[in-house]
Amino acid sequence: MAKGYWVSVYPAISDPERLTAYDKLAGPAVQAGGGRTLSRIPSRGGRVVAHEAGITQRVVLIEFDSFDQALAAYESEAYQKALVALPDGVERDFRIIEGID
Repeated sequence: MAKGYWVSVYPAISDPERLTAYDKLAGPAVQAGGGRTLSRIPSRGGRVVAHEAGITQRVVLIEFDSFDQALAAYESEAYQKALVALPDGVERDFRIIEGID
């Protein structure tokens, strides 16, 4: 079965403190849904090199055992509560994608 992934790119963050409040709720919700954070750049000290139209701002990659599990985690009550805390001043490109078997 193909894995599922959450891919989040943050082109603009105008309120980092409120984003931290979202992170505090989202982290446990993701873990409860079976997600594993593979990368969070640059906040965890990782490196990024952007090419073409890429950006160097925050990028988060989370892995789930399946696409359905990734979707269910997003739709969970706990994650929906985290989304309410996501500040209006954060621009986010978020996708749930299916991996290749």
